[in-house]
Formats: sequence, C-alpha cells, structure tokens
Amino acid sequence: MYLEDSKIVVIKIGSSLLIDDNKKIRKKWLSEFAKDIQELIKQNKKIIIVSSGAIAMGCKKLNINKKNLKIDKSQAVASIGQIELMNLFSETFAKFKINISQILLTLEDTEQRRRALNAKRTFDNLFALGFIPIVNENDTTATSEIKYGDNDRLASRVAQISGADSLVLLSDVNGLFTQNPKIYKNAKLIKEIKNIDKDIEKIATKSIGEYGTGGMKTKIDAAKICQLSGCKMVIANGLLNRPIKKIIEENNCTWFLPKVSK
Repeated sequence: MYLEDSKIVVIKIGSSLLIDDNKKIRKKWLSEFAKDIQELIKQNKKIIIVSSGAIAMGCKKLNINKKNLKIDKSQAVASIGQIELMNLFSETFAKFKINISQILLTLEDTEQRRRALNAKRTFDNLFALGFIPIVNENDTTATSEIKYGDNDRLASRVAQISGADSLVLLSDVNGLFTQNPKIYKNAKLIKEIKNIDKDIEKIATKSIGEYGTGGMKTKIDAAKICQLSGCKMVIANGLLNRPIKKIIEENNCTWFLPKVSK
C-alpha cells in the first residue's frame, strides 16, 4: 500500500544479498531483483539504488578475507571492487533494458547544504534522462572519522536529499521482531512503528554478518532520519526472489511511518 503510492523510491541492498557465505555472486537473485525494478519503472516510479558490496567484491577478486582488512588497505580493495560491482549491475540490468549510472558519496556530500543540493540536482537530471543512479559510499577517500560506516544511514540521507517517499532496506530478516527470531521461536514481527521509543531501541541489538557492517541499530538510526524528513521506511527480507514484489503483495515486513509531511 505504501510503496504503490510512492513516486520516488530508494532501495538499499546489503552486500550479503549480492554475495553468499561461500563468496559466490548471487546472479539469479540480482536478475529477479532487476525484474522488480523493471516493474517499478513501468509504474513511472523514480528509483535510486544504494548498494554495498565494493569491498566484498574486491575481496572476492583478490581472494582475501575482509575480516583482517585495515582501513587504508580496504580503500584500495574498495576501488578494485567498485568496478566489479558496477559491471555486475550493468550486465544484469542491461538484459532488462535498464540504464544505470554510478554516484559515489561521502558523509560531507550529504551534510553540507550546497553539496547536498548539488547531489539532488544530479539525481533529478538522471531521472529526466531515464537512468537509475546506483549509489555507494566513496570508500576510497573516506576515513574512519568521515565514514557512514554502513549504507543504512547513507540510504536514509539519500532518501532525504532526493525527496523520496519511501526507503526500502533489504535485509536478511523480515523486519523488526519483538526479540531475535533466530533464537526465540515466539518472536513476533512488528508490522508498523510510528514512534521509536526506548523499547524499540532496546530490541535493535547489533547483529553483524561476515560482509555487512550494520545491524538492526543502524536501521533504526536510518528510520529516525526518514521519520523527520517525511519519508516512509520499510525493513524487509531481501534474500527472497522478487523482494519488492513480496513487500507489495505480502507486506510481511516492518514499516516506519514519518512524523512530518514531506
């Protein structure tokens, strides 16, 4: 219901959706995801994709483990992996006649008004040209002090700058549960959240996969940014094929509703 009404949609993909635990690229999943994007384009929606995965793709190419990387080395690995990442999108999306472009942002690009407006203008021009921007953090220049550190917050800033109606965070879980569903059988999915209170904060304990840097806490931080910029946000399971279609048809996910209008 919320996605159908949205004109501008930002979709964030974590690296664990692109690369599985055996370091294999999930090409079938990306093809199915491209079908979702094609469907949204047909409905005249403007799409921005925020994708992690440059470092994971770089590690795969170099056959090294991400866990032992120091920040200066990881910047070089990101620079190698970013090309691999964009090639993967380019090859997959071309089959569905979807045009893509690349935008690399740092924290300062979204925090300083002049640069944020500049980024917004670029998004608008790309929409007018019929291209989908694929955004990632500029890992090659960002130091630990000026990093987002995770793409959940980056995605929420991109949603804020672009005036998006909805932000979709594709995760490896269905949404926010009353407790950890991997441990507790009786955990219940919270379908809708209007107010992020202490109880919600408490539930959002950190969960970190091998490739991802964020857990549920960064998603809650992202939701707060969205709530204050009039943007709806959803946490949904991205591991399924056609994840966007599943959100629209089954709505088995967690929606955060904005506190202000756009």
